[in-house]
Amino acid sequence: MRDYESLAHTRWDCKHHVVFIPKKRRKVIYGKLRRYMGEIFHEHAGRKGVKIVEGHLMPDHIHMCITILPKYSVSNVVGYLKGKSAIAIARQFKGRQRNFNGENFSARGYFVSTVGLDEEMVREYIRNQEKADEHREQLKLGMM
Repeated sequence: MRDYESLAHTRWDCKHHVVFIPKKRRKVIYGKLRRYMGEIFHEHAGRKGVKIVEGHLMPDHIHMCITILPKYSVSNVVGYLKGKSAIAIARQFKGRQRNFNGENFSARGYFVSTVGLDEEMVREYIRNQEKADEHREQLKLGMM
């Protein structure tokens, strides 16, 4: 039997596969920034009661499998994570301490799908995303 989460009057299992990109899909997520972003996402997710079940930071996009409480909308949580992480990145890496809203890091949109019963398949996909991207790049090089 599946393990469901509980609130006072609710039993639930709400997992979502979320993907979003930096502005203009720039390849900026590497090194210190990559490590810092992982910490920031987990910290801010915990503040909303969200769990990051699986996650992977690629140079030009971010994959996460997250558990969201049913009292929050997906757009609310994703907007919160993107916004707060952009502000933290600006403060840590761009030297902006006050009155900064982080508008220069993340693109506006995102991809989301519900995980449902295919959770293990989605988690495996996220884990192996880097290998899949490398394979796709190799195929592109061979065609030119």
